[in-house]
Amino acid sequence: MTHAPDDRHFPFSAVVGADGPDGPDPMALALILTTIAPEVGGVLVRGEKGTAKSTIVRALTAVLPPVDDRPVPLVEMPIGATEDRVTGSINIETALAEGKAEYQPGLLAKAHRGILYVDEVNLLHDHLVDLLLDAAAMGRATVERDGVSMTHEARFVLVGTMNPEEGELRPQLLDRFGLTVEVAAPRDPALRAEVVRRRMAYDADPAAFVAAYAAAETALRRRIGDAQALVGSVRLTDAGLLKIAEVCAAFDVDGLRADIVTARTAVAHAAWSGRAQVTLDDIRVAARLALPHRRRRKPFDAPGLEEDLLEQALGDDELPPEPEPDPDGPGPEPDGPDGPGADDAPGDDGSGPESAESPEAPMPEPAGAAGADSARAGSLPSSVAASGATFRTRLLTVRGVGAGTAGRRSRARTTNGRRIGATAPTGPGGAIHLTETIRAAVPHQHARGRTGTGPLVVRPADLRVAVREGRESNLVLFCVDASGSMAARRRMEQVKTAVLSLLLDAYQRRDKVGLVTFRGAEAAVALPPTHSVDAAAQRLEELPSGGRTPLAEGLLEAAHLLTVERTRDPQRRPLLVVVTDGRATSGADAVARSRMAAGLLAESGVTCVVVDCESGPMRMGLAATLAEHLGAEHVPIGEVSAEALVDAARRAA
Repeated sequence: MTHAPDDRHFPFSAVVGADGPDGPDPMALALILTTIAPEVGGVLVRGEKGTAKSTIVRALTAVLPPVDDRPVPLVEMPIGATEDRVTGSINIETALAEGKAEYQPGLLAKAHRGILYVDEVNLLHDHLVDLLLDAAAMGRATVERDGVSMTHEARFVLVGTMNPEEGELRPQLLDRFGLTVEVAAPRDPALRAEVVRRRMAYDADPAAFVAAYAAAETALRRRIGDAQALVGSVRLTDAGLLKIAEVCAAFDVDGLRADIVTARTAVAHAAWSGRAQVTLDDIRVAARLALPHRRRRKPFDAPGLEEDLLEQALGDDELPPEPEPDPDGPGPEPDGPDGPGADDAPGDDGSGPESAESPEAPMPEPAGAAGADSARAGSLPSSVAASGATFRTRLLTVRGVGAGTAGRRSRARTTNGRRIGATAPTGPGGAIHLTETIRAAVPHQHARGRTGTGPLVVRPADLRVAVREGRESNLVLFCVDASGSMAARRRMEQVKTAVLSLLLDAYQRRDKVGLVTFRGAEAAVALPPTHSVDAAAQRLEELPSGGRTPLAEGLLEAAHLLTVERTRDPQRRPLLVVVTDGRATSGADAVARSRMAAGLLAESGVTCVVVDCESGPMRMGLAATLAEHLGAEHVPIGEVSAEALVDAARRAA
């Protein structure tokens, strides 16, 4: 969908934070800088819901200088967009009716010289995110599909917004966004009141509100235009480039994309500030926007940037001015052992910045949740065990073939994957299966009046779309036994390591996850189903253990949660992973009630896996019995890892 700015858009300069006394806040500044220098690579805005992310992005077009006497286009990409809708494809009606392979432009072509906005970009399928980032980086899009082979310009500013609670982008994709900013609702009551005041004033009279900010909008538009004109002549000296390299090296970022983006952003900030040469302050601002998301070393690590390390890497001295060339003097001496810089390399005299190592960010540490859980459970004794190093797990899948959101776990009918047939379309979108469409139209040609060698007469009812089989993402619900028997002999540490490894696998396969725990006399939903695997890992690390084992309550709570989630998201098939030793010791008839609960889950048809945590030479086999009642796969905890599965297969062979 394409939008042109009008009076109905909330003014950019009216957003609280975009008009601060010290200049725009990081979100507004990042958006401005990437419009000054689109080669920066776009902006990813991360933040909780209700923080004006979408409002300020839509308002951005109104303050950008027009392109060819027309407003800058804003193209919004829906989450459910297909690849042919994004890149464009052959015009089916023209191809079938006139026999011409005519290209029908997609969203990338429509966004040329404008803004392409993707809300909830973290929910977009990875291959589409790859496609967008490739086009944004190259400034053009290549179409190779349905008999169309072409390349067209696609220079646009890519802006993505996301709520981390709904899941993260993979680090490989996160790194390819030029800049990223974290936003949150202000905690200052005065600022919160001002946000509400402006919103209510806008809702009461949009035209008058927009008019009140017209002068500020005009001034901002003029300043952005001036910066766009200046950016090409801003100088980044060798000293400035070296300082950028030192900062990126100090933060131990992978690859050189961080250096390039930081340099481009520093140049854009200098132009925004009206300077003809990059300063240390420009590099400081650029590093704060370009480096935090590139420091993410593990999937469960949160992006961030230590200010102390940044200041240490920048040093105290300002960048030396670049010497003006002497038109009458000799040319520059060649670099070499006796050339310039041989005796004054940075750090040789002790004045350069000290080297700073940046170890990998640690996994979340247990953070005081045990006390809160103990308070809720009365005097129930508990302890919190840490997890060990994660490992690659075996693949757990849902039975049958689904039709859910594309992912990497279970077999499903998806919009991508291998083509296995064709069917009549049930809605918009989907790749046309040309052969099957022609085959459906041929028997009706005589009845439709076609004679001789005239064009094939095709009706909408003849259209067939390809049926493809790929992989879907699932809801992986963990039901974890946190009772006292699990705390014995460091078993809980092994359990947390296994579940954390399965969570990492779910993260990589784009699954939704939930966590139910049971201990003492009750079960609780520790984490409702969410895309945020980070949140699940945090809750797991903080999970205390101790008390009796209410197995029936845990299974019933999981069954209830799955029922609710089936109503909310009917196409996402669930996978229930029960992590327990199979004991049931809480309340009268605990064993009978647990078997009854297992029977209810079995009747519902939910695919279950029981991860057996029992260990030692003397085993009761209760988890295996539970797996029989659930109709579930039984997996000893030592065989959760892929390596253990391979070793078992080798031993069997």
